[in-house]
Amino acid sequence: MILADAHTDLAYNMRTFGRDYTRAAADTRQREIGTQTPRHNGDTLLGYPDWLRGRVGVVFATLFASPAHKREGPWDTQSYSDPNEAHALYSRQLDAYHRLTGEAPDRFRMLTDRRGLHTHLAEWEDPASEPPVGLVILMEGADGVRAPQEIADWHARGVRIVGPAWAGTRYAGGTGEPGPLTQDGRRLLQEMEPLAMILDLSHLAEEAAQESLERYDGTVIATHANPRALMSGSQYPERHLSDEVLAGLIDRGGVAGIVLYNRFLKAGWTPEEGRVPLARVAEHIDYVCQMAGNAQHVGIGSDFDGGFGVQEVPEGLDTVADLRFIGEMLTARGYPASDVEAILGGNWLGLLARALPET
Repeated sequence: MILADAHTDLAYNMRTFGRDYTRAAADTRQREIGTQTPRHNGDTLLGYPDWLRGRVGVVFATLFASPAHKREGPWDTQSYSDPNEAHALYSRQLDAYHRLTGEAPDRFRMLTDRRGLHTHLAEWEDPASEPPVGLVILMEGADGVRAPQEIADWHARGVRIVGPAWAGTRYAGGTGEPGPLTQDGRRLLQEMEPLAMILDLSHLAEEAAQESLERYDGTVIATHANPRALMSGSQYPERHLSDEVLAGLIDRGGVAGIVLYNRFLKAGWTPEEGRVPLARVAEHIDYVCQMAGNAQHVGIGSDFDGGFGVQEVPEGLDTVADLRFIGEMLTARGYPASDVEAILGGNWLGLLARALPET
């Protein structure tokens, strides 16, 4: 079985904290003892040996920077005040991925088309091999795109998935900042469509998400968003998928990635409670499956290293290598092996095989 993870904030950590993802998570944790990094972002869950050990062959790797009013402190170097600053930050993060795949091609490879994906997965079929992890580049928040027509330049550099919002952006309402698509947001979707770019609904405000489902004819997904129905009392309910948006996503053949963050699995969670049981992840997965009537529209979008570390993920997870344990929770609920395989990787891999350009 080849697993896939639809949301990991690698470049942000590489640029902010100097994390080296060619190392094992345990090595990085040891090196960060006595530094401020764990205080700001927790203890890492990611590293090449951990992806390899867990058979996680494909990850969606983000470009992420925050608007200046969301900056968390002087240490938070990836924040911007205007579109030009956003463009520069996102561009440097994309450069970081190109350097990573260029300097460590035996460990990381960028996936941009179907042919490359098929070749990559063939290497992973051999359980004794040590192939590179495939990176599909995801732009989280589109303020780095200075004008809608500029998205073609980002596509040419390898970006294949775009989420127009994080908080509110020039393109759409987002988490904590409601609103519809703006005129520029509508033009952005028009520019993305002929490029066959994948649209990520995660973080979009309700109005913007519903409008996007109506307007965008290309592939639509939610890389990291949980069912709102299971998060009653959440501080930001719009951060999670409403039944209406989830139903629209399913109807469009999309996939939703379940976030493995305790606060997004149990509303009102605090560290004093202890870690959320891993079975709670299976509950969120099962909710999507019950709505869809099958197991074809849900996967994992861990959001690992995205502002939290091992201290704030479910019990039983120490690194990304442990994603397979989610399968045991699904098996206990009666899911057959074929459904478990689809949820842990097959659904994302199948979607990429359909949605990525041919070459």
